[in-house]
Amino acid sequence: MKWQHVQENWHAFFDAILDKWPEAEEDDLEEIDGDQRAFISYIAGLTEQDPGDARDEIRDWLAGELPSDIVMDPSHDDHSIRLSGKFLPDGEDEFDDDARYGDDG
Repeated sequence: MKWQHVQENWHAFFDAILDKWPEAEEDDLEEIDGDQRAFISYIAGLTEQDPGDARDEIRDWLAGELPSDIVMDPSHDDHSIRLSGKFLPDGEDEFDDDARYGDDG
């Protein structure tokens, strides 16, 4: 994932951040508010690392899975639905009601 995903959904990443860095404080994360430089500096101080090492650790963390709060976000869902349109036959709409799935009549 990219930092933009984290920044746009900062609060949804709190649990994932606290899982990775349990010594982090939610109040501190609120103050950081998605600022990448501030987060790198915070993690460096928290883990007593060089900022470059903290940046590498964060980069490794970013390579992981998106938190479920992000995956379940309506804008993400809408994007996935639009992408699914390429698998539908002509004349069908990807936003059609699924309640009638399989009803060709």
